[in-house]
Amino acid sequence: MIIVDVESSGTDPIKHSILSIGALDFDNPENQFYGECKIWEGAHIMDEALIVNGFSREEATDKNKQTEPELVKKFIDWALACGEHTFAGQNISFDRDFIHNACFRGHLNWPFAYRTIDQHSLCYMHMIKQVINPPVNKNRTDLNSDKIMQYVGVPVEPHPHNALNGAKVACEAISRMLFDKKLLPEFEKFEIPWILESAT
Repeated sequence: MIIVDVESSGTDPIKHSILSIGALDFDNPENQFYGECKIWEGAHIMDEALIVNGFSREEATDKNKQTEPELVKKFIDWALACGEHTFAGQNISFDRDFIHNACFRGHLNWPFAYRTIDQHSLCYMHMIKQVINPPVNKNRTDLNSDKIMQYVGVPVEPHPHNALNGAKVACEAISRMLFDKKLLPEFEKFEIPWILESAT
C-alpha cells in the first residue's frame, strides 16, 4: 500500500489544485515522499482550504515553486518504485481524484488502480468487531480523522495540516487496525488501546 495525503486549494479536483503531496510506502515506511507545488493557472482557491492546510495565497501562487504536473510526475516515479501501488488513507478517494485530475491536466499517464483502502471503512469495521458503536451524527457515520486517531491511541494530526504528517498518522492508524502493530517510531510510546485493555 501507498499511504497518501494531498493538501489542496479546495475540495473540487476539477477546479482546485494540489498544493502538496505526502506519502509513505506501508511495507517500508522509512521510504517517504513529500513535495509542494504552485496552483495551476486558473485554479480556484478556497479560503477555508488554506485555513486547514496552512498555505497562504502567496505560497499557493509562488512562481518559484514547481508546477502541479512536475510534482505529480515526481510522485508517480516514487510510487512506482514501491512494491504495491494500492492507495490507502483517510477519505482516500479525495486524494486519488486530485492526483488523477492532475495527471489529466498535465498530460501524464495514470498508472494506478481506482480501488483504494479507506481508513474510515477500516475503523468502522474494527469498531463493530470490538462491539463498539461507531459515532453517528445526523444519521450518518461521524468517524473523521481526529476521532480515528483517538480510537487507535495516537495524537490527532497537528493543525494546520501537513500532507506528510497526514500520511504518517494514517499509516500508523492502518497498521494498528490491520495488524495490532505499532509502525512508526514517533508513535512508539503510544499504546494501542484495545491491546492495553485486554492486558489489564
